[in-house]
Amino acid sequence: MTATATDPRTARLEASALTLGYTDTAVVRDLDLQVPHGKVTVIVGANACGKSTLLRGLARLLKPRSGSVLLDGEAIHRMPTKQVARTLGLLPQNPVAPEGVTVVDLVGRGRHPHHGAFGRWTSEDEQAVAEALALTDTLGLADRVVDELSGGQRQRVWIAMALAQGTDLLLLDEPTTYLDVAHQVEMLDLLAELNERRGTTIVMVLHDLNLSARYADHLVALHTGRIVAEGTPREVVTEDVVRTVFGLDNRVIDDPVSHTPLVVPVGRRHQLLQEDR
Repeated sequence: MTATATDPRTARLEASALTLGYTDTAVVRDLDLQVPHGKVTVIVGANACGKSTLLRGLARLLKPRSGSVLLDGEAIHRMPTKQVARTLGLLPQNPVAPEGVTVVDLVGRGRHPHHGAFGRWTSEDEQAVAEALALTDTLGLADRVVDELSGGQRQRVWIAMALAQGTDLLLLDEPTTYLDVAHQVEMLDLLAELNERRGTTIVMVLHDLNLSARYADHLVALHTGRIVAEGTPREVVTEDVVRTVFGLDNRVIDDPVSHTPLVVPVGRRHQLLQEDR
C-alpha cells in the first residue's frame, strides 16, 4: 500500500516529519501530510489511531515533539494566535457554549480575531455574522439560547461561528458525533456546499468510512499514528487497506447512489456461514 502524494504547491496547511503525543507516549509518528487547497480532506482510522491527535496538531492545539506544521509556509506554533485565528477555523469534538448564550452572540464571537484593542463592533462584523447564519440555515435561530437547540442545530451554529471568523480553512473533529443518520448526511451536505460555494478548504475526522468515501476529495487512512494510504476514495478504500486499518474482513462494492466505494463488513458470523456453504 503506497500513499499518493499531494502536490505541495496546492497545500496551505502541511505537516513535515510530525510527531505528536501525550506525556511519554507518541501517538502520531514522523508523519508527512499536505492538505489539498480548496478540497475536502477526511481523516479516517480505527479508534486511538491518532486521528484527533493529528487534527489537534494541525490546529495548533498540540505542540509537536518533533517536526513541524506549516501554515502558508510558516511554522504554525510560532505564529501569533490572532493571525492563526483569522486564517484557520476549528470545530472541536465536544464544544461547550457559555451558559445562557444566544445563537447570534455565540456566532458573533467568531469575529474576535478581527478586533483590535478596543474591540468595536463594525458593519463588516454584522455582515459576516449574518452571512454565516444564512449559509448554515440558522438565521431563524438567532435569538434562541444555544443550550435549548437540538444536536443538529447546535452543530450548525458552531460551524456558523467558525465561518464568521472569515477563514477559508476549516478543521472539524467528528462533526457528526451524536447525530442520527439523517442529520449526519445533512451536516456533511452543508460542509460540501460550503466547499463548493466558497472554496473553503475542509479537513475533518470522521468515523463512518462509507460517508467519508462519499464526501471526501482526499482521504487519509491512519493506522497506529502513521499514514498507510492517502488519495482519492477510490485509491484508498480497498479491501486490503480496510483490513489493515480496521482489522475487518470486508468486501468493497460501488455505492449505488454516489458511485463511490462502499465497504460491506463480513464479520465472524457471516464468514462462518459462507464457510459452511
